Amino acid sequence: MTVGERENPTWPGWALWIGLAGLVLLLIPSTREFYIVEGRRWLYILLLSCAVTFTLTPILIRLGVKWGLVDQPSERKIHTTPVPRIGGLAVYCGFLGAIAVNSILEDWMVAILLAGSLLLVVGIVDDARGLPAWLRLGAQLLGAGMVIYTGKTLTLFPPGPVGTTVNVVLTFLWIVGITNAFNFSDGMDGLASGMAMLMAFFMGVVAYETNQPGLAWLAVAVIGSSLGFFFYNFRLDRGPAMIFLGDGGATFLGFTLACLAVKGEWADNNPIVSFSNPLLIFGVLIYDMIHITVERIRTGKVASVKQWIDYVGKDHLHHRFARLLGSQRASVELIFALVTSLGLAAIVLRKADTTEAILLLAQAALIVIMITILEHYARRDNGQ
Repeated sequence: MTVGERENPTWPGWALWIGLAGLVLLLIPSTREFYIVEGRRWLYILLLSCAVTFTLTPILIRLGVKWGLVDQPSERKIHTTPVPRIGGLAVYCGFLGAIAVNSILEDWMVAILLAGSLLLVVGIVDDARGLPAWLRLGAQLLGAGMVIYTGKTLTLFPPGPVGTTVNVVLTFLWIVGITNAFNFSDGMDGLASGMAMLMAFFMGVVAYETNQPGLAWLAVAVIGSSLGFFFYNFRLDRGPAMIFLGDGGATFLGFTLACLAVKGEWADNNPIVSFSNPLLIFGVLIYDMIHITVERIRTGKVASVKQWIDYVGKDHLHHRFARLLGSQRASVELIFALVTSLGLAAIVLRKADTTEAILLLAQAALIVIMITILEHYARRDNGQ
C-alpha cells in the first residue's frame, strides 16, 4: 500500500481551503487590530499560528511524498506504511509567521529562533539523507551555545567563577537533554505535538501570571502551531497519522520549549520554586530519559556515550505503556494525563512557599514511583 492509498486525499484538500479562508481573514489588518484593541492579542497569535500550520500541512503531505521524504516502516518502528515526515516545517512556519506578523521578535528571541532554525534544517537533512549521531549532537550543542552566549542561562547558583560555570554547564545539559528527550517522545501519533501544546500551555499560564508577556506569546505560538499539525497527526476518526513531525520538527519544538524554560522567571525570590516549576512541566520527559538511561546501562545495551547516542529501541515510556495497555492511543492519552497532572502542580507551585514546594515535588516523585512499580510488576507478570 502506498502513501497515497493509505491516506484520504479529500480531507487534506478540504482542509487546505478551510485553512486558506481562515488565514486570509486573519491577515486582514482590521482583524488583527480588533484582537489587539480588545486585549486578545494572545488569541490572535493562537489562531494565526494554527491557521498557517493547518494550511501548510496538507501541502507538505503531498510534497513529502513527491520528494521522497517519507518514513519507511521497519522493525524498530510502529507504523506499517510509509508516512511523510516533513510536518515540522509547517509547525516552524506557523510559529515564525505568528511572531513576525505580530512584531513580537524581541532581542532575546533572536538567538532562540536562529538556533531552532539550525536544528530544524539539520533534522530535515537527517530525515532525508541520514546524519551521524555526533553531528546531530554537535548541532544541538552549537544551538545551545548560541543561546547561552546571549546571556540566557539557568541561575541556580550565585554569580562568580564557580557558580557561573556550573550554571552554564547545567544550561547545556538542560537544553540538549530536553531537546533529545522530546525528540525521543515522537514515536506515536499525536504524542509529541500534544505534549508540546500541554507543556507550552502551562509555561504560558505561569508566564502570564508572572507578567512575562513576550514569553507567554511565544508559548501561545507553540500551542497554535502544534494544534494546527495535531489534526493531521492524531486523527479524530482513529485513522493512522497522515504526516509525522520528523526529527526536524521534534528537535525544533523540544529545543524551543527548553529555551523558554531557561528564559522564564518562574518565581519571585524563591530558587526552590523557580527550579521546580519547569522540572514539573517537563517531568514526564525527564523521567523517561532517566529511566531508559539506567535501564540500558543496567542491561548492558549501552556502555559508552556513543552507544547511548546511537541506540534506538522500543523502550521509551510510550512504548512501555502501549505494551501494558494494549493500545497506542491509550498510551498517548495516559501520558497526556500525566503531563497535565504535573503541569497543574506547577501552576499551584508558583504561589507555594518552600515547604509546600517540597511537598508538591514529593507528590510528583510518588506518582513516578507508582508508575515504575506498576510497570515492573506488569512486565514480570507478562514474562518480560
